[in-house]
Amino acid sequence: MAKKASKKENKASADKPAENKKLTNNAKIKDLEDRISKTKYNKKTQRAIGMYKAQLAQLKEKQEKRGKKKKGEGYSVRKTGDGTVVLLGFPSVGKSSLLNTITDANSPVGHYAFTTLNVIPGVLKYKHAKIQILDVPGIVQGAAAGTGRGKEVLQVIRNADLVIIMIDVFYPEHYKILQKEVFDTNVRLNQTLPDIKIRKTSKNGIRIGKTIKTDLDNETISSILRTFRINNADVLIREDVNPDQLIDMLSGNRKYIPSITIVNKVDLASPEQIENIKKIFHVDAFISAEKKEHIDELKEMLFQKLGLIRVYLKELGKKADMEEPLIIFKNSTLSDLCQKLHKDFITKFKFCRIWGESAKFDGQKILKMKHVLKDEDVIEIHLR
Repeated sequence: MAKKASKKENKASADKPAENKKLTNNAKIKDLEDRISKTKYNKKTQRAIGMYKAQLAQLKEKQEKRGKKKKGEGYSVRKTGDGTVVLLGFPSVGKSSLLNTITDANSPVGHYAFTTLNVIPGVLKYKHAKIQILDVPGIVQGAAAGTGRGKEVLQVIRNADLVIIMIDVFYPEHYKILQKEVFDTNVRLNQTLPDIKIRKTSKNGIRIGKTIKTDLDNETISSILRTFRINNADVLIREDVNPDQLIDMLSGNRKYIPSITIVNKVDLASPEQIENIKKIFHVDAFISAEKKEHIDELKEMLFQKLGLIRVYLKELGKKADMEEPLIIFKNSTLSDLCQKLHKDFITKFKFCRIWGESAKFDGQKILKMKHVLKDEDVIEIHLR
């Protein structure tokens, strides 16, 4: 009869997965992924799974750095307009049709896979905003690992202000695949950087403070930090976080981007099919790009999700130009506004007067460039 493993042996095995130096980097990644998928998550396994995920993140980061050293062809896209949106989906989902419907682009459309072989830009003009829409080649499962030039396509979304996840009404299973490919590209959709403060110290180990109740225990937090070679630090956690969010924060190379999910070709689907999709995942809009159904609602959704606001400029001694607003992002400051107008405005800024919601009273004199602007503010800039 085989000898039963002791608790210490089990613990050692959990603490040092994929330690065999003879294994290749890919084999180590596969080993860790298998361990994570086969281990049921609960309080007893939280620490082990947290360490597996931390080690996996570091291995993938090393793999990514090696890949960047190799020369390869990618997509070069210059951002223009007031915001950039990327259309992401499987081949033949209808991205090109949607681009042609909502912008001035002329993207090739065909009833076969991989019609779009380059990034095709278009401009959506809506409420005085000029929104750049990028139609990228369709991706497939394994794109983040390089299948079908998927790495180059997915890298485009890292510079976007918004991502549209586009699903064919007849293939709802594509949703989870796309989510995983984006996640594996270190992009976090509809998430924000967790409110965690870490101050490294020279001694006293890892000391953890929490302002909110969290399921993440101190032992797991300490184990993850040590995996990232942080052995002495003061940690303050201000929101409920999971191991993935803590690892993302420690990795420091994640991009946090808003997104919307739309389902296309609804004109061809039955009410039952649409209802079934609603049960599987959250859908922001059901559309038909070819029949131009619900396109106006989609345009408004893009404007709102991008967080665009309108401000009006006023010259000294003249009335404000209320016909042509300047479009900026919500929570933009006077510094952001000056940067958008002209780089010299930053150094020559003296003060400004503001009429609108962000001012305490009409015509308030503002000296600080950190002042946050609000929708429909009227601004009179004075330069040196």
